[in-house]
Amino acid sequence: MSNLIHEVEQAVAQGRRAVESLIARSSFPHVQGRNVTFLFCGDAQEVTLHHWIHGLPGQLPFRRIGKSDCWVLQIDLPPCSRMEYKLGVAMYGRGTLIRDPLNQHAARDPFGANSVVYGEGYHPPDWTVEDPDARCGTVEDRHVDSKVFGGWREIKIYRPARFRETRRYPMLIVHDGFDYLGFACLQAVLDNLIHRMEIPPLIAVMTQSPDRMNEYAADPRHADFLVQDLLPAMEALLPLVRQPSARALVGASFGAVASLSTAWRHPGVFGRLLLQSGSFVFTEIGEHDRGPVFDPVVKFVNEFRRKPGRPSDTVFVSCGVYESLIYYNRSLVPLLQETGMTVKFREANDGHNWENWRDRLREGLSFLFPGPLWLVYE
Repeated sequence: MSNLIHEVEQAVAQGRRAVESLIARSSFPHVQGRNVTFLFCGDAQEVTLHHWIHGLPGQLPFRRIGKSDCWVLQIDLPPCSRMEYKLGVAMYGRGTLIRDPLNQHAARDPFGANSVVYGEGYHPPDWTVEDPDARCGTVEDRHVDSKVFGGWREIKIYRPARFRETRRYPMLIVHDGFDYLGFACLQAVLDNLIHRMEIPPLIAVMTQSPDRMNEYAADPRHADFLVQDLLPAMEALLPLVRQPSARALVGASFGAVASLSTAWRHPGVFGRLLLQSGSFVFTEIGEHDRGPVFDPVVKFVNEFRRKPGRPSDTVFVSCGVYESLIYYNRSLVPLLQETGMTVKFREANDGHNWENWRDRLREGLSFLFPGPLWLVYE
């Protein structure tokens, strides 16, 4: 038991004011080395920690201190970790999930927000927040006519600061791009990395499927949409470098599957891939246990593993070690390397979430498109 838990117990014995004084002078969750101490004060019959670390029980119970309304939990968290979580608070057989009232740090996603604790040594990167010295690019809302799907598809286009029609730019096509903007600080990241000359000025085209769980699951129609509809429309609209080496596909989770599937179905079109926490589930023997939505993904990945070809030239792969997908991503990397592609793989003490993907963008983008800074110093 840590000294802090002993302090909490002493404060509880001394009364409410002592507890409030302890909370005021301490930060919770409290991180000391690998130990993280959580504290909850409030009416409850049961308090649990709900997290998304694969390999640990999904709910970790707090311990009530005597008959008070204070509950504590201590866990081991490796250095440089991020962990998103919620608290489960139960009364009279009814429970609810809440953000930690004592924790000011939160991470947003399409489903709301989670509390987040930073392990010792982790700090949110400075290049993910707006830099007043960095000129801002622009983001424009547009539509693309899709003959493949029929009708219009919404997109957003990022143009870098100092954009000129007389120049030619490399292009990123970003799956779930609206979410990358909203939850992974994509515009600030691009503005900052371009300003710091870590990547060249480039154009990013953000797509957002209305049916991503089907279209991103290696649907050949989606690959055709990118190659036959989106790419020609962007090349007609924007001053782009018209070479595969200047085109990259970006995606996380099912978006990574869609990126690899598109490059595999249309080899020689996209020279660079950024694949984050890809849902690259495959089977060696028997059936998978991921549910029917993964059936087309497993079929594609199994086919890809048998005949990978050479879908691209340069690939950056990242995954969190706390994800259930880490095994599949680790297994994919040697196969990609055997094709002759240049591959870089990065693991992080994090889970399947947008800030994990945000934190890997600097290394991933500068690996795919090194700017003047890297070309000089590396």
